[in-house]
Amino acid sequence: MRCELCEREVARVTRHHLRPREHGGTETALLCSACHRQVHALFTNRTLAHELDSLEKLRAHPQMRSYLRWARRQADRHIPVRRSRSRA
Repeated sequence: MRCELCEREVARVTRHHLRPREHGGTETALLCSACHRQVHALFTNRTLAHELDSLEKLRAHPQMRSYLRWARRQADRHIPVRRSRSRA
């Protein structure tokens, strides 16, 4: 399987609601657990709903761009999540 965000081949993916369900989201993307955890560690559901509701917008965000550059070089294993000091 392939993570739609980092594009790595991984054994398992999870469904990420591009717009959180609490904000009426139904469209999903298949993300590896590392990317899924990283997205939620960096951003609140409100930010995801109003500013980062597509894979393109997530990839373009400076914090995610830096993470993805690093993550793409990692093997399919547990990747630690970098917590943001202030979630956007």
